[in-house]
This record gives sequence, structure tokens and C-alpha cells, in this order.
Amino acid sequence: MDLQQMRYVVAVAETRNFTRAAERCSVVQSALSHRIAGLERELGVKLFARSSRRTELTSAGAAFLVGARECLAAADRAVADAAAATGVVRGRLAVGMIVTSAAVDVPELLQRYRSQHPHVRVALRAGGSDTLAAAIRNGELDIAFLGLPEGERPSGVEAVVLDHDEHVLVVPAGHRLAGTSQVTLQEVAEETFVDFMDGTPGRAQSDQAFAAAGLVRDVAYEAGAALVTRLIARGLGIALLPSAFIRPLAEEDPELALVPVVDGPRRIEYLAWSRFNPSPATRAMLDVLGVGRQV
Repeated sequence: MDLQQMRYVVAVAETRNFTRAAERCSVVQSALSHRIAGLERELGVKLFARSSRRTELTSAGAAFLVGARECLAAADRAVADAAAATGVVRGRLAVGMIVTSAAVDVPELLQRYRSQHPHVRVALRAGGSDTLAAAIRNGELDIAFLGLPEGERPSGVEAVVLDHDEHVLVVPAGHRLAGTSQVTLQEVAEETFVDFMDGTPGRAQSDQAFAAAGLVRDVAYEAGAALVTRLIARGLGIALLPSAFIRPLAEEDPELALVPVVDGPRRIEYLAWSRFNPSPATRAMLDVLGVGRQV
């Protein structure tokens, strides 16, 4: 058994197709199939159930896949650590971010990081703060940029505060409240709202503010950040969104108007990572962000 065989197994498991797996591994399909068949003979089990149309892991294959991924990750880490000892950062960096992140210009950060560490392969994933924090705990992500309601901190990960922000009311330009100097939650509770999916940290920020004020509102539309602003512009509802995120967008969109909210939600943006044995690539990113001394 060798690492290349494990890479082939992982590729087939992820693509569910021997041809696509061979293309990913830059090898002819016959060679990949031969190596996997040899591994199956060595192990005495079938790793894949195959037909002319489908390829799936067997129960033995699913069990083997877990250890194979761990072995490959350990091998990649060994290579990265050896390179780091010579002053060269290599390996892979998995970054997560919420789509409303505003405390850090993530694309600019990734460009700067790549210019300093061109041998690191960076992967970026967008998602909710709770799922991104879980991905760090599970080892799927190295770092992430999160946003949580005031008073909450990411659980099970290391974190530093990047920024504090207040939500503003976002309304269509022709709305009765457009141009108002400020509003309270009481004054807008009867409106139809657009917001993020129920159960997400982005939604919780507004839900908690209304609950604290003893108010109930109607959230008719649940969507992602890009669709939220489009629904508002069409006059279908209003929303409470982090000011640092929405202000640059509203400045370029005449169909949107922003109104300060006296008792609105507040958000804290965090940088989160795992303190458990961070990779050289992770340490390098923390250094770029100026928090490397906290590792």
C-alpha cells in the first residue's frame, strides 16, 4: 500500500467515476483501476461497488476512506513542515467567510497572501458562521471570518474580534421611511421583512433584537445576501443588515435607502482558527493578518 493508491481511492470516492478520477490524478484509467484492484487484493475487501453506470463506496471502502484522508493529510503536513524549516511556506490553506464579511477585504488579503507565499494552494468557502466554525473544529477549514450577534463568541475555536458593527434599515428608495433620520424597531415591526434563513447566525441577530424589544415581525422572504437586496429594491420588503456590508452597495444602487435604527441589532466580526497544531500555511496567514503572536 502506498500514498498514490490512497489518492486514487479518494479521487474515485469524490468523483464516483473512474474516468474522472483518472483525469484528476493525471493518469490513464487502466493504470488507476489496476492500482485500486491491487489494493483491494492486498486488503482482502472490495472498496467500490461498480456497474456500467454507477460507482459507489462499499462499507469497507467508506471505512478505508477515513483513514486514507488522514494519511494523505499527514503526508501533506510533513512536506509543508519540512519546507517551513527552510523558510518556504507550502501546503494548502482552507479559508471560510460569511458573504457579509466587511471587517477585512478578503479578496485583497488573499492576493497579498499569495504574493508572499506563492507555493500555498488557497481554497475559499462561503457559508454561515455556525457551519464555518464547525468546519474549523472538524479540521475542514484552517481559518474563517465570522459574524455573530453581540454577546456571542464562536465556540470551540480560537477567535479575535475584528470589528463591531450596527445594523441599519434597508428600504426601497420610494419607501415611506426613506430619508428618515432614524427609526425604532417598534416603528417598523408591522412591515414585511426580507432576511436570511431561519436558524442562521445572520438571521439570529435581527430575531434576537426584536425578541428583546418584545416585538414580533413577519419575515416573508428568506434568501442569501445578494438576493435580499434585489428583493428590497423591488419593493417586496425591508431588511436589517450590517452597516459596513450594505453601505458600499447602497452607495452604488439608487434603488436602496438606508435608515439608522436606534435599538437595532449589533454584530461582532471575528477571525477564527484552531489552536491545535496550526499548519505553516495557517501561521503565515495569521502573520499577514497581524495576529500571529496569538498562536
